[in-house]
Amino acid sequence: MKPSPARSERPVRARAARAAVAVALAGLGAAALVSCGSDGDSSSPTSPAFSPRPTPPATGSFSGAPPSAIASSASAAIESARASASSAAASASAREASRKASIGAELERSRKAAEAALKGVQGRGNALSEVSLTGKPRAETGGLLTALVTITNETDATASYAVQVDFVDSAGKVVETQFTGAEDLAPGERQQSRVISRQPADASLTASLAKAQRY
Repeated sequence: MKPSPARSERPVRARAARAAVAVALAGLGAAALVSCGSDGDSSSPTSPAFSPRPTPPATGSFSGAPPSAIASSASAAIESARASASSAAASASAREASRKASIGAELERSRKAAEAALKGVQGRGNALSEVSLTGKPRAETGGLLTALVTITNETDATASYAVQVDFVDSAGKVVETQFTGAEDLAPGERQQSRVISRQPADASLTASLAKAQRY
């Protein structure tokens, strides 16, 4: 029995439809493979390894100074501190030297004033009872012979004093003479000063109160 034309067309149409579906699926698979190969996934065996090139930091957005500048600033600060300390030490040393020079100048002025006041004095003066002389241990004066002169104004008026101290050897000979004094002492006021011999430390001398004048 010969099949009818309608029946024979159905299998042909079905096969054509299946072929078209197969072609479409094949195209989709190929597109998927291309997509997977170009998506940059490092886990795919077909995709190459990709390591981006590092870029330097944008220093324009940094705050503060770079390490080299910080180290330079710290070094400059240290040098500045050292210079300041050295300058302060030098200044302190200069002030101390100036102070000692001032004291020395005042002592010299007082010595000259006392010497001048005693030039015309006859005898031992009018103020021996208001002046006392005490020796200082050489251990406290660096081995130098030193006498402590204490002047007390025992009058009821302001007065100045001039004192002469002689350094005498064992034979009673005056080897050296020093002068000291006090100016404008108020009634009852006391003042002390030191008289130091300029002779060698091993010289055997004795300090003696030679004159004391109130004026």
